[in-house]
Amino acid sequence: MNQRRLPAAVLAVALSTTLLAACGSSGSSGEAKSAGQSQNADATFPRSVQHAMGTAEIKAQPKRVVVLDSGELDDVTLLGITPVGAVAPHLKTEGGFPAYLKGKIDGTKDVGPMAEPNLELIASLKPDLILSSKVRHQKVYDKLNAIAPTVLAETTGFPWKDNLALYAKALGKEAEARKALEDYQARAAKLGQAIKEKNGGKAPTASVVRFVAGPTRLYQKASFSGTVLSDVGLGRPASQDVDKSMLEVSPEQINQADADLVFVTVSDDPTKTKQSEVQGTAVWKGLNAVRNSKVFNVPDETWMSGIGVQAADAMLADIAKAAGVDAPK
Repeated sequence: MNQRRLPAAVLAVALSTTLLAACGSSGSSGEAKSAGQSQNADATFPRSVQHAMGTAEIKAQPKRVVVLDSGELDDVTLLGITPVGAVAPHLKTEGGFPAYLKGKIDGTKDVGPMAEPNLELIASLKPDLILSSKVRHQKVYDKLNAIAPTVLAETTGFPWKDNLALYAKALGKEAEARKALEDYQARAAKLGQAIKEKNGGKAPTASVVRFVAGPTRLYQKASFSGTVLSDVGLGRPASQDVDKSMLEVSPEQINQADADLVFVTVSDDPTKTKQSEVQGTAVWKGLNAVRNSKVFNVPDETWMSGIGVQAADAMLADIAKAAGVDAPK
């Protein structure tokens, strides 16, 4: 899918501008007061929220939220909301909601499958807000919007930080979202610095391989995992150092995955993928990362499906372990 890229520098300026606008007067007591005023302003309703399918009119701060993709599930639980309805990751082989969000989705009803959400069940939950993306649910937008105000991002994956800002606006939780994203960015930068220090001032390269029911995928810079690796400051092999989402390769082309660190995820039943075939080839066994024991199996539900701050934090922990440094606090 096509994914719009927002350069990191532009994102940083936008966040800084927003934060400055929210701060009001100078001075410690003035800043504390204006911060409180900012959060109160964030929760002011009714409000209009522009999104990929138009404008949503939200009368009061939402309390019964339904989310129709995994990124939205990460976002709302990050902001302290337990959705009344959600869909499980569509490639999660064991079924159910993500394990990394355990304890944050107690009582949430599964309204999937994602491709065809159960509209009757959604309506029975009496939501006051529905969140998803145009790429996922454009075809049923009118039906969803007839149930409750529905806010759709353009797409999923790469623009996850923009999507968080959009959903936070619909929820009246802009300040919380800004703080969470800033804290994550600081942790990623701290991790990157620790990794460079351990490697003589030079960041290692990292590759992401995903085994699916079809051609094996190498994930590039314009993907969720790609943005997190960029935030940490890790380099990418030539096959992945491009502003696209992914590259499909045959078993004979798996040499394009080689890097200092190789992270592997499996999105489906392994027997339905080419994992055993690929990893049995002389090409795979000849990778420097394989010979140096620098191949790391990581959860698909965080590296691929999570698409939010909480999943990104789980990625940081995996990267830290692979690089032999402490995970950022």
